[in-house]
Amino acid sequence: EALAQIEVQLKRRHDLIPNLVNAVKGYMGFEQSVLTAVTEARANAVSAGAQGVAAQAQAENALTSTLRSLFAVVENYPDLKANQNVLALQEELTTTENQIAFSRQHYNATVLDYNTAIATFPSVLIAGPFGFSKREFFDAEPEAAQVPQVDLTNLAPPAPPAAPPAG
Repeated sequence: EALAQIEVQLKRRHDLIPNLVNAVKGYMGFEQSVLTAVTEARANAVSAGAQGVAAQAQAENALTSTLRSLFAVVENYPDLKANQNVLALQEELTTTENQIAFSRQHYNATVLDYNTAIATFPSVLIAGPFGFSKREFFDAEPEAAQVPQVDLTNLAPPAPPAAPPAG
């Protein structure tokens, strides 16, 4: 059930990506390599689902990385950043990414409980003979484990309004 929740969210993300690519395609004619990378990463992620949890996690992490590069490129196009359709799709993808993270967390907690249960007494006596084996975690990408650095030192407070000229 926990893995199924991840798969539901991943399918939602996979379904949103072609819409986003189509929405930005007209604006980003010379950025074709970014769009191609996103499209290929999506195709790899869709096909990786049948290859097991580890392969699926790796493919999804690659897709996340290409989506980040797409969003970075979108920042260079003011018209595109202001496009309501693109903004709505970005918001949907952000919400979906959050749901994937929550689903992944739930799945990994469930796997931890399961793996612990089949390795402890008395379950260990039954688990092996009946074919219960250790499950793999749905690993997040390495960048997701890093805490983002925030530097607020260059932010100056707003200047007070200028005094009217004496006069």
